[in-house]
Amino acid sequence: MEAAIGLETVVYALAAIGVNIQFGYAGLLNFGQAAFLGVAAYGMAVTVATFKLPFWLGIIIGLVAAVALAFVLGIPTLRLRADYLAIVTIAAAEIVRLIFRSVQFSSVFGGSDGRQGFADGFFAMNPYAPGEYGIGPFGFNERVLWVLTIGWILVILSCLLVYMLMKSPWGRVLKAIREDEDAVRSLGKNVFSYKMQALVLGGVIGSLGGFIFALGQASVQPDLFSTEFTFYAYTIVILGGAARVFSPIVGAAIFWVLLVFIGNTLSEMVGAGVIPSSIMTVNQVGSVRFMLVGLGLMLLLIFRPQGIFGDKREIALDAR
Repeated sequence: MEAAIGLETVVYALAAIGVNIQFGYAGLLNFGQAAFLGVAAYGMAVTVATFKLPFWLGIIIGLVAAVALAFVLGIPTLRLRADYLAIVTIAAAEIVRLIFRSVQFSSVFGGSDGRQGFADGFFAMNPYAPGEYGIGPFGFNERVLWVLTIGWILVILSCLLVYMLMKSPWGRVLKAIREDEDAVRSLGKNVFSYKMQALVLGGVIGSLGGFIFALGQASVQPDLFSTEFTFYAYTIVILGGAARVFSPIVGAAIFWVLLVFIGNTLSEMVGAGVIPSSIMTVNQVGSVRFMLVGLGLMLLLIFRPQGIFGDKREIALDAR
């Protein structure tokens, strides 16, 4: 059950909170959320490991890189139909990943091996003494606990920020744009500006997940930020319910608990001979667990398409 509060849950919760702002509240189809996490993580890692600059400067550069990416993607697409943003962002995420793993830029980004040696400044602030910490079935060493402490603080603060924004006039305009942007434009609102703000805010919150992911593993590799990362974030949003403040947390916890539980159960059944090797081998468990979780999500979308806490009206796609 450690998966419910573990590193992956924190990272994907932050990524999904960002997607929820963009997709759930503003109706923006950003299929490049992984790129925001990637540029933030690499911005921090390259600043510290490659250029030997302070850790906090790396955090600032990572955030600035995420904001810059949002403007680069949003300026040419947000005045167009929703599917243009989807096409551009999914392509941009793959371009960013390939740049990070490029041999030509390996002296900066480290190629396919990525970068290490940038987390010392973060762990130097660790208030926990060396040892194991935990309650009941939950147990972590001092390094993991420090990462999770900061990660969950960021998750909670992000949710509170989203809650306050969506209760404000800004949030109501954002949801109105999702429903009918022509009507909002007729009232004199700058729809492009609101969309850009949502894209930037969602990207910045998602980039916090990139920082936590990099610090939790004390390394960054380009393939950690592949396109499937974004699809997992969308799955989590839909699982919990789009346009609900705390649904990304619940969705991320359920998603990773299911993956870990099903994977461990299948592995034990194969190892004990309950499932014959003629049906499934240990090497096939990883693929089968994704198939089973995917089947469960398909059933969820059939019988409860709004997710656990959502409303059917909140996941309607407007591709005009």
